[in-house]
Amino acid sequence: MANTNYPSASQQPSNNTPSNPNGNRNLVIGLLIVALLGTWGYMLWSKNSTADNENVFAGNDAQTETVMSESDSLRQMFNLAEMRLDSITGANNSLQGEKTALQKEIDSRKSEINKILGDKNASAADLKRARQMIGELNGQIGRLEAQVTQLKGENQELTARNAHLNTEKTVLTQNLDSRTAENDELANTVDVASTLSASGMSITPLKEKRNGKEKETSFAKRVDKLQVAFNIENRITTSGPADLYVIVTDPKGTIVQNVELGSGAMTTRQDGDRNFTAKVPVEYETGTRKGVTFPIKNAEGFKPGDYKIEVYHNGFKIGEGIRSLRKGIFG
Repeated sequence: MANTNYPSASQQPSNNTPSNPNGNRNLVIGLLIVALLGTWGYMLWSKNSTADNENVFAGNDAQTETVMSESDSLRQMFNLAEMRLDSITGANNSLQGEKTALQKEIDSRKSEINKILGDKNASAADLKRARQMIGELNGQIGRLEAQVTQLKGENQELTARNAHLNTEKTVLTQNLDSRTAENDELANTVDVASTLSASGMSITPLKEKRNGKEKETSFAKRVDKLQVAFNIENRITTSGPADLYVIVTDPKGTIVQNVELGSGAMTTRQDGDRNFTAKVPVEYETGTRKGVTFPIKNAEGFKPGDYKIEVYHNGFKIGEGIRSLRKGIFG
């Protein structure tokens, strides 16, 4: 066989033969591509993951903001309801005293609503329940307004009725006062008109003898008594007892007082308070003329001069007379 410079196909290469540079370069490029793709994949995943998280956080923030906004809105609604309720109870005094059953329900509901709205961690379900209760509260306030309106109407009716009754009372009082004044005037007129009148007065000084007989005398020293006589009459005076008061004034101007004659004091209608000498009871019959006679004695005796006799009935002076006594021959 001829020798050539080409190796045989069956020959094995030597271990000392150097490696192919193009193959190594391709391997490095492949690894770089894989690494780059991995990096891009990680970055894409990371970006998507971040976006998802941001969406979640944004959703949570939006939900929180919505809950807070609804709570504020409910608070405003509740405040308006309370203002409405205060305006009702403040304008109606009768509702500020003993609470009605409806008011008690309203107070209970207000307490529940305040509890929910005061809770910062209140859930959407809680706020929904609060909204429902505020609606019910407004309905109760409406019924309370109806009650107040009814009470106001009744109060106005009662006020008008009381005003009418007061007017009638005033008229009746005025009429009664007028009638009373007329009756008093009439009674006073009748009272005055029923006063007895005295006439034909006589004053007789008498000396009492030992034999029981009496003798008229004008000498003061001999006089034992003054016999006073007059007639009384009146057409309207009711029949029955009447008291006459006699005042005897001596020459010195002193009113004669005698315990035996029942001397005392009286009030007259024209002359004020006066002392009287004797009280003389008489029985009078309507429309008749009656004679009255009574003696006046003086424990101190009679002095010379004028003795004045005045007779009063019903506070009025009805008669008057004067009798003069003389000095005796021996004094």
